[in-house]
Amino acid sequence: MRVRLLNDRPPRVDGQYVLYWMTMFRRAGWNCALERAVRCAARLERPLVVLEALRCDYPWASERLHRFILEGMRDNLAAFARKPVLYYPYVEPAPGVGKGLLGALAREACLVVGDDYPAFMSPHMTQAAARQVDCRFELVDSNGLLPTHSTQRVFTRAVDFRRHLQKELLPWLQQFPVADPFEGRKLPKPAALPASVTRRWPAATGDLPGLAGSIPFQHVVPPASIAGGRVAATARLSVYLNRRLDRYNEDRSEPEIDGTSGLSPYLHFGHVSAHEIFAAVAKREQWSAKHLGKATGSKEGWWGMSPAAEAWLDQLVTWRELGFNFCAHRADHDRYESLPGWARDTLEEHAADDRPHIYGVEELEQARTHDPLWNAAQRQMMREGWFHNYMRMLWGKKILEWSAHPRDALASMIHLMNKYSLDGRGPNAYSGYFWTLGRYDRPWAPARPILGMVRYMSSANTARKLSVKRYVSTYGA
Repeated sequence: MRVRLLNDRPPRVDGQYVLYWMTMFRRAGWNCALERAVRCAARLERPLVVLEALRCDYPWASERLHRFILEGMRDNLAAFARKPVLYYPYVEPAPGVGKGLLGALAREACLVVGDDYPAFMSPHMTQAAARQVDCRFELVDSNGLLPTHSTQRVFTRAVDFRRHLQKELLPWLQQFPVADPFEGRKLPKPAALPASVTRRWPAATGDLPGLAGSIPFQHVVPPASIAGGRVAATARLSVYLNRRLDRYNEDRSEPEIDGTSGLSPYLHFGHVSAHEIFAAVAKREQWSAKHLGKATGSKEGWWGMSPAAEAWLDQLVTWRELGFNFCAHRADHDRYESLPGWARDTLEEHAADDRPHIYGVEELEQARTHDPLWNAAQRQMMREGWFHNYMRMLWGKKILEWSAHPRDALASMIHLMNKYSLDGRGPNAYSGYFWTLGRYDRPWAPARPILGMVRYMSSANTARKLSVKRYVSTYGA
């Protein structure tokens, strides 16, 4: 269920190598797609080539996103240097220059293995690639613990998806990708690529992260302070598990405390794997599958771990993979029309309500609202490339309240977070945007102006529940 065919061709018997086109699972281990490619290369007795390419004209392309990805490519270059594989990092120097590279490499390949990712530009990109690839082309899902295509049902409530996970997950917990897919595999000597390819599309060399400053996109979003790449991701994971996880339930909602893992950018760009994270938590908790409880859909008790670990895994597994489920089965996952009927009805009923404040996307982007707490959240995202999990909910709710129409609110959220946040543009980002408009939620009575029956949040209530003075000061003007 993790492998999908994009064509019905058999492997090319006279191919020179197996090609893994790495686009979303940008890591050298804990990677189902890479593991599949290694196995195919071993079975066919052909060398393995890993292409990790970075185009420069994707939506919201910026020095911030490029540098984060390139830091990961730097780490991959070091990791693959010790393996029997030809790693080919290609960085497009100008829009359109990289066009044709995949097709040229595929012409010499036995088969192509790609990453199966259900959101942003990935589905369109792989479908376009399928028209260029004239050999067997497989997509492999390494997104989460449960394969996204293990069910065709679209879940609209977390409790229903949680119950489904608890019933179906056990076999998949016994089929994890390995930390090192090359271990125990005998592969032929790495292949030399055709000179016609390497001349036209030379591999990136030297200071890979430094290339982000030379790409000719508008340099309006500078690099974030968060370092990208696998080395930074695994260090972050280790620190969190050893020093902060125990207080997750107490600290997770406090904007002034670094109580969340901060792993979402690394998960988004594939620098760390959900399987790897789960394995690390299980080791920390001295856990095995025999600790699993009865499938009731409850947030607590099923895993058989500590309360903090259970709460954190509910975010990593239930909520994260719920978003992947929706994106994998709803092509309209990023459109207003995908909201549940009750949410659209109540929002449209109140679309003409008077709004005390209306802000366009430019004012929101510049954090020029009347609300200091909201402005602080926006500035944190702009400065750091990430912002606090609880503040994201308030951020979205206020945009809905301050926009001329719910459609405008959705467009503003998508633009702002996709532009500035390192973990935008993916299933969980879209879950966040749409949750503020009612997805995965229920009607909340009584109806309010503007929001109708959609859940309400306020900065005043947030300030009463949480400590925010230092947060507002830190991210002041």
